[in-house]
Amino acid sequence: MYEHQTFRNILQRMLDRVPGDVDKREGSIVYDALAPAALELASAYAELDVLVNLSFADTASGTFLERRTAEYGISRLPATAAKRRGLFFNSNQAPIDVPLGSRFSIASLTYAAVRKLAAGQYELACETPGTSGNAGYGALLPVDYVAGLARAEVAEVLVPGEDEEADESLRQRYLLAINEQPFGGNVADYKRKFDGIAGVGGVKVFPAWQGGGTVKCTIIASDFTVPSAPLLAEVQSWIDPVASSGMGMGQAPIGHRVTIAGVQADAVQVETTVVLAAGMTLGQVQEDIAGVIAGYLLSLRQAWPEEAQLTVRLSQIEARVLGVEGVEDVTGTRLNGAAANLTLGVEHIPVAGTVTIHVA
Repeated sequence: MYEHQTFRNILQRMLDRVPGDVDKREGSIVYDALAPAALELASAYAELDVLVNLSFADTASGTFLERRTAEYGISRLPATAAKRRGLFFNSNQAPIDVPLGSRFSIASLTYAAVRKLAAGQYELACETPGTSGNAGYGALLPVDYVAGLARAEVAEVLVPGEDEEADESLRQRYLLAINEQPFGGNVADYKRKFDGIAGVGGVKVFPAWQGGGTVKCTIIASDFTVPSAPLLAEVQSWIDPVASSGMGMGQAPIGHRVTIAGVQADAVQVETTVVLAAGMTLGQVQEDIAGVIAGYLLSLRQAWPEEAQLTVRLSQIEARVLGVEGVEDVTGTRLNGAAANLTLGVEHIPVAGTVTIHVA
C-alpha cells in the first residue's frame, strides 16, 4: 500500500516545497537537514505497511493472527504430549506392574506411567509436548528405582503428540468457521468439534449414516496414520459416550447417536523399471526412490479429510521417481499388479508396501 513512499520520493516532495532560490543540491544545508527526516518517514511508512498486513486474517501472523481469530472464539491449538505403550518385565521376562507416576527416559525424553492397560503394559505420557514424543523405540531407563523391574521398553504410539498449531492451520480454521457457519450438529459443526481433539488429524462426517439421528465420524490420526484403539475410545467418549449414546452427554447434540471409526490402510505395492545414468547402480537410488514414493503417499494421506476419495496416480509416482538423482527414465510402473491408477475407498488411506525396482 505504501510502496511508493520511498526515501527518494519523500525527500523530493520535501525539497519541492523549498523556494527555488534556495540551494537544494545534495550536500547543501537544506538537503542535509531534510534527508534524515525523509529517511525516518520512509521507515515509518514501511512499518505502517507491515501493520496493515498484520491487521487482516489473510496476511497476519503470530500473535496478531491469534488476536484476530480470538475475536471469533478460535484459539491456536497448543502442543500436546504423545501417549505411548510401555512394556515392563522382571528378571524372568514375565510382565510386571509398576507404580502409576513412575518416570522413565529414553534419549532426551521422559515418559510417565499414567494408566494401566494390561499386565505389565501401561500408557506412558511424554513430558515433552510435541511430535518429538512420537519417535524412538526401545529400552527405557527408570528415573527412580522400581522394585523388581529388569527391563522396560517403549512401544507403539497410542495417541500422537502434536506441535503447536502453525499459522496457516489456524488461519484456515478461522476462515472455515467464518465461511461455513457451524450450527446445531451440521457437518461444519462436527468438523469444528474435532479440531481441538489431541491426536486427531482430520475427520470425515457421514450424516444419517444408518438412518435419521445416526452419524458416523471417521478420523485419521494427527501423524496421518490409522488411529489406535485407545485414541478411538477417547474420541468416542468425548463426542458421544457409548453408555449414554444420543443423550447429549458428550459434544454431540441430543438425539445424535455418533459412531467413531478410524481410517483403513491399504498397502500400495509399487513395481517399476528405471533407466539409470552411466555409472549408477540400483543400490545408490533404491532408498531415494522408496523415499519419494512414501512422501507422495503421505501427501495423499494429509489431503484425505478434504477429498471424497484418494487416487494413487501412476503419473505422479513416475514423476517423483524421475526426479531422483541418477534416474534418467521410468517405465512399466504397476500399482498392486495393475498398470492403472489405484482408487481407494472413501474411508481408506494409502500406505507404502513393497517397492520393487528393475533396471532396464
